[in-house]
Amino acid sequence: MMHLLVTRPEPDAQATAERLAALGIDSTLAPVMSRQTLSPNLPPARGFAGIAITSTNALRAMEDLGVLEAFRTIPAFAVGDRTAHEARLLGFTSVEAADGTLASLVTRIALARLPGPLFYPSGKHLSGDLAQALAPHGLMVVTSPVYEMIAETSLPKDVLTGLTEDRFGGVLLYSRRSAEIFAELATTRLPEIQKRRLPMLCLSENVAAALIENHFSRILLADHPSEDAMMALALAFAREQTGA
Repeated sequence: MMHLLVTRPEPDAQATAERLAALGIDSTLAPVMSRQTLSPNLPPARGFAGIAITSTNALRAMEDLGVLEAFRTIPAFAVGDRTAHEARLLGFTSVEAADGTLASLVTRIALARLPGPLFYPSGKHLSGDLAQALAPHGLMVVTSPVYEMIAETSLPKDVLTGLTEDRFGGVLLYSRRSAEIFAELATTRLPEIQKRRLPMLCLSENVAAALIENHFSRILLADHPSEDAMMALALAFAREQTGA
């Protein structure tokens, strides 16, 4: 049976493991980051014409802070279907989903022609500047970091051993920062030849770029930046490797 290493944070790591198991793929969880809710001085919800959501972690952090109720009736613009689904589950009444990328989210928000400013609850470490991207469209964005993803300082001993002994058929990576952290934690233990042959299943080219910079060269890309596409990639890869 194919055995993959899942690096995304909890609780998403467990959800991914369950989906892999349903496909007949075994997995080991080794989150390289964990979420920490910040204590921001958030602006009042009134006056905002929309809210941008680029991560389910932002929704979880807002829930931790007890501020979701005030924002639920504001039109929400989610980066992808999964984030949109989570927003609806948490009670947002108007949710539009982009196609999984920041560029598609910018387009979706720009086309909405909002009559006022946009609120953006973000992570402390931004992979893209939503405010700058929307500025040419004349839209003001108020960005408030509500969570931080804390990098792990090491991989579990059994995971490091498994990597050096080629026990994992591949590694699943969902963000550029997680790829950077994984590469940093693994690179001192893996010789160059193992780095070159270890399959890295990546959500996007942006994720893959961080691995290529660290000499991981066996890169597989999802057709679309979504969990469904990652599962399709994992299944196709497992079937190719096992001949099933």
